[in-house]
Amino acid sequence: MSDRYGMDVLSGDWKSKGRLARPTSRAMEATPGTVVEDVETGWVGAVVAVEKAGGVHVVHLEDRRGKVKAFPLGPGFLVDGAPVSLTAPKGAQRAALAAAEKQASRTASGSVAVHDAKARVAIGSRIFVEGRHDAELVEKVWGHDLRVEGVVVEMLDGVDDLAAAIRDFAPGRGRRMGVLVDHLVPGSKESRIVAEANKIAPEHVLVLGHPYVDVWQSVRPQRLGMEAWPTIPRSMEWKRGICAHLGWPHDSQTDIARAWKQILGTVRSYADLEPALLGRVEELIDFVTTE
Repeated sequence: MSDRYGMDVLSGDWKSKGRLARPTSRAMEATPGTVVEDVETGWVGAVVAVEKAGGVHVVHLEDRRGKVKAFPLGPGFLVDGAPVSLTAPKGAQRAALAAAEKQASRTASGSVAVHDAKARVAIGSRIFVEGRHDAELVEKVWGHDLRVEGVVVEMLDGVDDLAAAIRDFAPGRGRRMGVLVDHLVPGSKESRIVAEANKIAPEHVLVLGHPYVDVWQSVRPQRLGMEAWPTIPRSMEWKRGICAHLGWPHDSQTDIARAWKQILGTVRSYADLEPALLGRVEELIDFVTTE
């Protein structure tokens, strides 16, 4: 009996018919010096390091200006316009990568380390942060860069009277002021304070903020074995609530200080911090070191 309907119209590669087939990614080891492009962001850079951070492998790419960013290994990259899926290097390639990392000698912030250089005499410009924990985190990740540039980080002990702090600092030419504010989100108390402060010497003052309740939250939760930072009821102090969630002592201020030291100890480099903090700190450093 003849088949009145002919062949099965769903057989074969029916999805690609009538349009160009989408190119498939080929696997490629992330070898040092290979120039790749991240499809999502358009970032183009050479491979300088591969490491495991937060339970996943990341590749560090350095652009032509010397800036370095980290991206998860896998698909989503282009090499010479062709899609590739980056994989961790093996054998000889791993040794070559290790040699490249040693030669580059990156700081915790991802910049190239300046060896045998004395700390520069402090310039007039400053970066201000809200408290001790913010200052310690900035020092751990960007300390080398700041010493090379001669930038001092000072503490504000809160931003309730930020306008007065700006006037006391007396910003001007050669004396720029960068301020990092916690929990700067639309409608918050901090957003209203910053809006007023930004009217004072705007050409010499830059106030930026991150969305986190506290700088603790800018540390990637995976570093502490969590998928995400927990939501703490408003009836409980946030830091004590975090310690309780983690099963840590939280009755005294000494407990809180010890908890922060434990969190800070998990931070090895910028790759352990959230992008929303990284971008703001880098922008403040650029601002106070450029006249």
